[in-house]
Amino acid sequence: MSNKRPLKFTLVDMVVVILMIAAISVFFSRMGRILYYHWEWGRIPSYFFFWDKITGELKANILAKGFATTVKLSIWAMGFGFLLGTVSGVMGARGSWGQRLVSRIYVETIRNIPSLVLLIIFYYFVSSRFLDALGLDQYLREAPAWIRQVCGFFLTGPDRINAFMSAGIALGLYEGAYISEIVRGGINSISKGQWEAGRAIGLSGKNIFRLIVLPQTFRKVAFPLAGQLISAIKDSSIVSVISIQELTFQGMELMNTTFLTFEIWITVAVLYFILTFPLSRTVSFLEKKYALKQ
Repeated sequence: MSNKRPLKFTLVDMVVVILMIAAISVFFSRMGRILYYHWEWGRIPSYFFFWDKITGELKANILAKGFATTVKLSIWAMGFGFLLGTVSGVMGARGSWGQRLVSRIYVETIRNIPSLVLLIIFYYFVSSRFLDALGLDQYLREAPAWIRQVCGFFLTGPDRINAFMSAGIALGLYEGAYISEIVRGGINSISKGQWEAGRAIGLSGKNIFRLIVLPQTFRKVAFPLAGQLISAIKDSSIVSVISIQELTFQGMELMNTTFLTFEIWITVAVLYFILTFPLSRTVSFLEKKYALKQ
């Protein structure tokens, strides 16, 4: 028999929905009366896409470009954070004394530093010192057109590549500290019986960990990791302070030039919601589905 309960829409639910709609309506109504704010939603679509009068093509505008940069930065930061966090988590759970110490120092240091401070430190150290010395931006400027196009599609242009990479590294380090604890907890949750069963069939310690423990660990921590991905998307908004042209930065630039304060920030909030809500609902659905099979 299924444990799934049927959804019921009660009178209380109806009252709550009506009150929410009424509160939103009152907010927008009072906004216009008290602040004398004139809503201009009709101007917002043009900041996503516009028709180029010269080429006659539909091109992405400032908000669409910022949205794309946010997606790219989140993916790169989460990828780096996942690799770093997995290594740190394994070291913290199964490593030697020295490896556990290194993992603990990394996790405790990063988790107790504000993400904004970490980002600024990496921007002025990694971008201004290390990446500038490598000359990556100069190489891309002199590279063939197809290399610049590929780099622009997956990362960003030569002018902002150093700042983009330093932001991605800083966010990856920040997210990796939390992923490390998720992975470490997942490994420690595997019962000793799994290790004993592996030894009973003649597997070495490394093969037991690689073939038995690690797959079960990632199955257990898949949903917390997905939740951390959602957090990475939201945390990416802080990179606006170092002029990375992601969604929040573009929103601020657009607000300063158009003075469409509420329209811009409500639109930005909706765009973040569009990114994170489907992910959160997918994770919730899979988590419930997996729980029912247990």
